[in-house]
Amino acid sequence: MHKTIALALTAAFVVAGPAAASDELAKSKNCTTCHGIDKKIVGPSYKDIAAKRSAEKGAEAALAAKIKGGSKGEWGQVPMPPNNVTEAEAATLAKWVLAHK
Repeated sequence: MHKTIALALTAAFVVAGPAAASDELAKSKNCTTCHGIDKKIVGPSYKDIAAKRSAEKGAEAALAAKIKGGSKGEWGQVPMPPNNVTEAEAATLAKWVLAHK
């Protein structure tokens, strides 16, 4: 029985690990200062971004480019400044944002 519980907990950590890591990455890169999971703060919510972009071809790469390089005019007058993230971090964040369908 203990082995079953240990396997279940390990599986849960493996599944939740990337999501939790991306949540922590978003916080560490100050993304959550302007974006909420399900509410607009300064910029759109992650759910709104995912709803608009997730079905588009190349959505992850396009969003990663916007995360890294900034964006202007798509969601209103307030621009999103470029973020100090690596290509890998931008890709991780883009995938995480798009998962908020």
